[in-house]
Amino acid sequence: MNKMNKLIAVFALALTASHSFAADAPKAAEKYVDPNPWTHKTKRLDRNQIDKLLGHPEKLLFIDVRRPDEVTKYGGFPIYLSVQLKTLPESLEYIPKNRTIVTISIRAHRAGDAGDLLLSKGYKVAGAVGVLDYQDQGGTLTKIAAPEPKPADAAAPVVDKK
Repeated sequence: MNKMNKLIAVFALALTASHSFAADAPKAAEKYVDPNPWTHKTKRLDRNQIDKLLGHPEKLLFIDVRRPDEVTKYGGFPIYLSVQLKTLPESLEYIPKNRTIVTISIRAHRAGDAGDLLLSKGYKVAGAVGVLDYQDQGGTLTKIAAPEPKPADAAAPVVDKK
């Protein structure tokens, strides 16, 4: 098994453990109505469809196309491959074709763009989801903390003055 498949397998195990929390979340009081029409070939997934897919995490790959600051601000799914939309074309060789892909963004539009690109390159894409749509429909997101910045001294190279 190559490194990427091992990494995905480890993440799939973590996802299995956290899936039960999303299924038990209360339903949201109001439903968000997206003012932008869905124009993508990629299917837009709702919470129930995502939860059903999460029942088989060993077959999935979540690709989150949000910026790191958006991931830490809103949270997301407990496992994912982070590839910003603008760098997705250069990252295709690292994305396995033997997985069903779900693309992620805030309200699914960038995820739809990513899904359309992946579909055009022969990837199996289940659909696109917006993390806020998922949360609005009662799903639970995982808060993701950004790593602490290293002190400036730790980042400086050590120079031998002998």
